[in-house]
Amino acid sequence: MLLIRPIQGSDYPALLNIARESGAGFTSLPLDEQKLTQKITHSEHSFAADISQPGDEGYLFVLEDTDTGEILGTTGIEAAVGLSTPLYHFHKSTVVHQCKELGVFNPVEVLTVGNDYTGVTEICTLFLREPYRVGLNGRFLSKVRFMFMAEQPKRFAKLVIAEMRGAADEQGQPPFWNWLQSNFFNMDFSAADLLIGVGNKGFIADLMPRYPIYVNLLPESARRVIGQVHENTVPALKLLENEGFNHRGYVDLFDAGPTVEAQLKQIKSVRQSHRARVVITADADARRGQNQLAVCNCESQAFRATVSDDCRFDSESHSLWMSPAMADALNVNDGDAVRYLNLDKGAK
Repeated sequence: MLLIRPIQGSDYPALLNIARESGAGFTSLPLDEQKLTQKITHSEHSFAADISQPGDEGYLFVLEDTDTGEILGTTGIEAAVGLSTPLYHFHKSTVVHQCKELGVFNPVEVLTVGNDYTGVTEICTLFLREPYRVGLNGRFLSKVRFMFMAEQPKRFAKLVIAEMRGAADEQGQPPFWNWLQSNFFNMDFSAADLLIGVGNKGFIADLMPRYPIYVNLLPESARRVIGQVHENTVPALKLLENEGFNHRGYVDLFDAGPTVEAQLKQIKSVRQSHRARVVITADADARRGQNQLAVCNCESQAFRATVSDDCRFDSESHSLWMSPAMADALNVNDGDAVRYLNLDKGAK
């Protein structure tokens, strides 16, 4: 059975392996043992905290195969970004150079550094190990965050963003960074990437250009990738676009990958997930459904979620019929509330 739960201290070796597999550019999981340990501890405290409004909490989940105990992937949520350390983005916009006397009207694109997303919620750290990128695994890992947010809205901001990994060349280097490095930074991308991952962002304010950058003055290789995602990130972006996320011109400082956003209450999986009461039955025919449902309990620290077609929503009683094994995995009893979401493609 596949189970998503909050990360715990014993998951450290698995998280370290995921950090190795994710590679450069995956800044939310730096290959730094102290930082990874801190992320686990911070997550444990966040899930346990009694929250009335979003703050500096970070929630990290893992996807576990309960039959083998193997960790297949991870996903996370930052409740309110930019509060303890600044969150920088470029914003691509248009300015107009106009001279009526000469009949010149020239709109040009510029990149401006800003902190416009301070205080918003960020979904992050979505990584599914390559052997398990099959079936509904990726969709389940992505959508479970929205089910948790729908169940715990006080923990999160009204606006939700996701920073998408930017395009890279055959050597794994972002073309946009190559231009930035040659003009403003005297360090390799891997060094800058590590500094960002461990939260050391002071060098950004010190070294980044302080004035708008005219896009048409950049080399073609850098211009071409502004707002483009890494080839491995395309499926994740499509999932978010299907949820209602949009790109409004904000891109990452180093690889120019797009940042997408959506209002929490308008996210598709938030709107389409619903609560139901648990009915536990050993009768396979009574609980057999026609759809793959993601189901989670309504807890925080003891949060559990799984996916199965061996459960059925009964509209007359507004209840979800499930097996004893599924109820045990979710830590629920007869009459408890759960939240469910249809994972099948084309679900309304």
